[in-house]
Formats: sequence, C-alpha cells, structure tokens
Amino acid sequence: MENCECKDKALVSFKKANSLLSKIIKMMEGDKYCIDIMQQSLAVSGLLKSANQMLLENHLGTCFKSAMLTKDKQKQARMIKEILTVSKKSQK
Repeated sequence: MENCECKDKALVSFKKANSLLSKIIKMMEGDKYCIDIMQQSLAVSGLLKSANQMLLENHLGTCFKSAMLTKDKQKQARMIKEILTVSKKSQK
C-alpha cells in the first residue's frame, strides 16, 4: 500500500475501532445497558466500513490502475477477481 493520506485516515479509523472494541468488551463484562453496547458496536462497524472504503479507493487508484496499464493479462484478471471478491464480501 502506498503511503498516502487515505492510509493515515484508515489507520486512525482502525485504531478508533480497536479502542471502541475494548470499551464494548468492558461494557459487556460490566453488564451495561444493551442499547448503549449496540450503539458502540454500530460505531465500530461504521469505522471499519469507512476504513475499508478508503483502502479500496486507494487500491483502485494505485495497484489496480497499475495492473490495468500493464500487458500482463494474468495480473489484470487476478486484480479484477480480487476486487470482485472483496465487493461480494463487503455486501454481506
């Protein structure tokens, strides 16, 4: 992954999600109110979704673009397959 602003933003999102997960575990162990736990869980989901979107955008603009500009048909096909696989997983 090329070092860019989106990498830094994605990393921040992952770190925030990690911190919130620790908080959720403590909330669960402390038998906190279910809705409060769910709200924190949804926040984690949002952070992860946002980070994944940033990573995908970066990948499409760098690695994928580079592969499509080569004459290596196998590499192009592999990259397309990877994108389709990730897209399917993100829709579950």
